[in-house]
Amino acid sequence: MTRSEALQRAELAGLDLVEVSPNANPPVARIVDWGKYNYQKTKQLQKQKKMAKTVDLKQIRLGMRIGDNDLEIKINRARKFLEAGHKVKVMLLYRGRENAHKELGFTLFERITQKLEDVAAVDQPAQLNGRNLTITYRRATNAKT
Repeated sequence: MTRSEALQRAELAGLDLVEVSPNANPPVARIVDWGKYNYQKTKQLQKQKKMAKTVDLKQIRLGMRIGDNDLEIKINRARKFLEAGHKVKVMLLYRGRENAHKELGFTLFERITQKLEDVAAVDQPAQLNGRNLTITYRRATNAKT
């Protein structure tokens, strides 16, 4: 029906004419009570927002001279974060003379990646930013729940 005809019907019913899908051909409109319609849309958006799961970025900091047992504890912590659905950013801080041996940090990250390969995939490869070496992991698509 034409726009004027739809407006006339809405006026007779005492309601409003609301354009639902403007990109459709022809555009789709409804005759509804605008206040009630807007309230329902707002409630629906709030419900969707509440149900949406946000992915947090958890951070784990390491030093170059970390012991094997301490490293295992950090890896287990990262594993728990990944299983909960979070992303994990592992940060390695170089201090003093450690800056001369940056390749050791990359080998440490390779060890961590190998130990987490069953639950994690590399989201951002290892990057060197000043004195920090960082890598980001996300939950692997084939990870067990």
